[in-house]
Amino acid sequence: MRRFVQAFADPAGFSPALPPTVRELLALSPAHYNLGKGDDAAVLFVVDAHWKIATMRWGLVPSWEPEPSTRYSTQTARLERAPRSRLYRRAWASRRCVVPMNGYYKWDREARPRQPYFIQARSGEPLFAAGLWSLWGDPAGDNLLSFSLLTHENAAIPPPLFPDGPWFLPQPAIAQWLAADARAASRLLLGFVQPALEAYPVTRRVADRRRDDYALLEPVPVGSEDDAIAGPEDMAFLDEDDGD
Repeated sequence: MRRFVQAFADPAGFSPALPPTVRELLALSPAHYNLGKGDDAAVLFVVDAHWKIATMRWGLVPSWEPEPSTRYSTQTARLERAPRSRLYRRAWASRRCVVPMNGYYKWDREARPRQPYFIQARSGEPLFAAGLWSLWGDPAGDNLLSFSLLTHENAAIPPPLFPDGPWFLPQPAIAQWLAADARAASRLLLGFVQPALEAYPVTRRVADRRRDDYALLEPVPVGSEDDAIAGPEDMAFLDEDDGD
């Protein structure tokens, strides 16, 4: 996945398993309909037994990098490899998080022209994707918070889309995942039944990084002829081999 949506207006959409302050802050967070690589998103985590919500950059920057950037592609991390990866093992041990979202965009790469779909919970409830976060720099000075989303094969993703994507947690289990022993975290995470998902085709203009509005979520006929993508940067996005 390369794009997702965070647009929460009503704290009633969140489970009572989340503290009231967390629910209220999520509802007050800025609405974004086309979050992509390098963008800032609201991330939920726990530090010293206290729930936190912070704005983090999408694309984890390991703390050992000399600069607040990395040459690696770190928007997503494979769940089965992350605990052993040099990029993610420190975050896996002590900096796990969840990323709330309304849903995300995924491309049918077999279609011509390639067709984006929006994937959401069939229930309409917010989704909480498992992730990892990192702090680069000095906590008391210049620093950067960043995150990566954990991905895994997911049979809940409807065809014609490739069944691989973010791994979601039920809201009552979020605290358990954040506090789990690092050695047991994979087994715990894979034990969560994935929510029923639905997908529908949306405009190809979602590839335009400049677009960030609710119209991107409107259903469109597959292969709409008036849905051309204009810029070379957008076409490069379509050519990325990210499994979408």
